[in-house]
Amino acid sequence: MVKDAKAARVWPKVGFETLPWSTRGDEVASRRALRAARGDYQAAVPPLIADRPVILSPDVLTLADDASRELTRFDSEAGLVAVPFASILLRTESASSSEVENLTSSAKQVALAEIGASASGNAQLVVANVRAMQAAIVLSDRLDESAIIETHEALLSDSKPAVVGRWRDEQVWIGGGSISPHSASFVPPHHDRVQRLMTDLISFTERTDVPALAQAAIAHAQFETIHPFPDGNGRTGRAIIQAMLRGSGVTRNATVPVSAGLLHDLDAYFGALDAYRAGVPEAIVAAVAEAAFAAINNGRRLAGDIRAASDRWDSVIAVRSDSSVHRLKEFLLSQPVVNVKTVAAALAVSEIAAAASITRLEEFGVLTRASGGDRNRLWQASEVLDALDAFAARARRARA
Repeated sequence: MVKDAKAARVWPKVGFETLPWSTRGDEVASRRALRAARGDYQAAVPPLIADRPVILSPDVLTLADDASRELTRFDSEAGLVAVPFASILLRTESASSSEVENLTSSAKQVALAEIGASASGNAQLVVANVRAMQAAIVLSDRLDESAIIETHEALLSDSKPAVVGRWRDEQVWIGGGSISPHSASFVPPHHDRVQRLMTDLISFTERTDVPALAQAAIAHAQFETIHPFPDGNGRTGRAIIQAMLRGSGVTRNATVPVSAGLLHDLDAYFGALDAYRAGVPEAIVAAVAEAAFAAINNGRRLAGDIRAASDRWDSVIAVRSDSSVHRLKEFLLSQPVVNVKTVAAALAVSEIAAAASITRLEEFGVLTRASGGDRNRLWQASEVLDALDAFAARARRARA
């Protein structure tokens, strides 16, 4: 991490204010914990940044510029790999962003959740995060307050519908006990400050005088500092990075799995957020730039694995070029667990025709049965699942 004294002086630290805390009276905890939950607490007062000069050291500016060029290059490569690769990258980014929040799930469980066949709560949350990422990308040309709220709603409308559709109206905190913010590692601003801070943040994202990747990184750090929702702030905030990269033209085809790069070194990521709050915005810019390089390297290996699977399938599939078997093969690259209904809907064919295509790919060794019952039978493309799990393992390897 490069520290620049001038940047530290220009960018203000997060301040704090003393606020009273009132218990509800029905908290269930030990006497010691209840005593600790009494009295005033300290809540953050983030600075307004809409017009704040962004002064970064030459080293960090170069790092961010290099990362932006590599992101654009990889985005172009992703557009040429195969039509489904963009959706594969979207799922990997969503899974990695969820894993930052300790929501882990295998590629198979996520694929099952995509077709409504998984009982895994984490897998269902990953699929919800896919929807949030998609919403952020769709709304990247108008990243205003309503777009952010819509992104958050796509994330949590199924699992926590009571907290979507608006900014939070309660105090939240990170770490510490569950009954009060007194022992928290960080207490975001009081909810009365959220509206003004979010309006200011949107104004910052509309500036054109800040390099795109640096702007996205700083906006993300400010968003996480404000913590405008009761839950889902991390995943929504990382979706905002993707939306800003798309909106600025750094990416056009794919959702580069930057969260996988952040996952590679979570200590650096969380440390960068702490440094940002201490008045050093360079820290988060450098962390996001380094995460981009890690994500690109990992993403290229994933692209190679997906291409190898597709090439092997092409070498063994012996049917007419206009057969729906080939369309099913393409579909499996982005949806590696299927049933007859899913295939019929995706290919717009009858269930009889879908079953016939599945049978042919089973004969060719592309698909294997994932469940043996006659009802709700499932098939999987194991090579794609293995490639996705290998990607996830590489992303988290540095933390072992």
